Amino acid sequence: MQKYTFRQFIIDVLGSSSQPLTFMEIWESGVKMGLDKKLGSIGKTPWHNISALLYTDIKNEDSLFYITSKQPTTFYLKNKVILTQSIQLQKEHPAKHTKENIKERSLHPLLVKFLYENPNFNLYCKTIFHEKSTKSISGRDKWNYPDIVGVHFPFENDYEQETLSLLKNTNQFNFKFYAFELKVRLSWSNLKESYFQAVSNSSFANEGYLVVFEEFDDEILEELIRLNASFGIGVIRLESNTIDSNIILPSHKRELDIATLNMLVEKNPNFKEFIQTINEDLEIGKRHRISKNRYDTILDDEAMQRHIEVNKLNNI
Repeated sequence: MQKYTFRQFIIDVLGSSSQPLTFMEIWESGVKMGLDKKLGSIGKTPWHNISALLYTDIKNEDSLFYITSKQPTTFYLKNKVILTQSIQLQKEHPAKHTKENIKERSLHPLLVKFLYENPNFNLYCKTIFHEKSTKSISGRDKWNYPDIVGVHFPFENDYEQETLSLLKNTNQFNFKFYAFELKVRLSWSNLKESYFQAVSNSSFANEGYLVVFEEFDDEILEELIRLNASFGIGVIRLESNTIDSNIILPSHKRELDIATLNMLVEKNPNFKEFIQTINEDLEIGKRHRISKNRYDTILDDEAMQRHIEVNKLNNI
């Protein structure tokens, strides 16, 4: 039988709490729940064990915990922080949610989760906020920036350092860049513009995709097939239940466009940070680790379901 740990104690308490807690409140709440009886030796000041564990664990980029405030310092589960922020945003900016006013950026967490979990991709992604780009003459940078960029790393399997070094030295580090243009819906009124927007803003990447949330008819699919044959942009149908999302048309593969990539690094801070993070994750001389906290958060199933409910994203 697996030993019940202080870490699990904290997870159970924060998981059942409707608000962040101090380390002392975590201990007191756990005692009220009877969880202290599941622990083995707890010492004279078990709350100090909780405090030490939290501060140590939070330094890990994969930590489940998050510091929500100081003076006093309070802690919460990272996924619950994301949900709380989403709910608060809804309260501050209430909207009449209908099928017609779904916002594209509310779909980003769905796409990020699909791209991470789908074995055809297995990507770490980052949202690109085009409004943060360097200002230029009106129209010059139109369609330069994809909604989401992604990278596939070759060392997701736990390769030994010697193997990684060999891949690097023999130029076989087969990491790939992807670009995604996300649309809530496609119709004949926006089909060509949406498709060629994806063509334009994915020109730097190895593969580019147009991602659509709502179902479209067979005639639009036929046109997408024709365009795919000529221009190579793939199509993904995104579902609220991300496991049901699927690649309708695969993207044509191509070499990186370094000039365009450099332009994006120069003009957009999100893209520059994305490339900086990849460079650090690929750096030889240290054990390869993916800096997960610097890419978009991948929501677990519970957090994703709450995001879908808050944003009214169930497919119709």
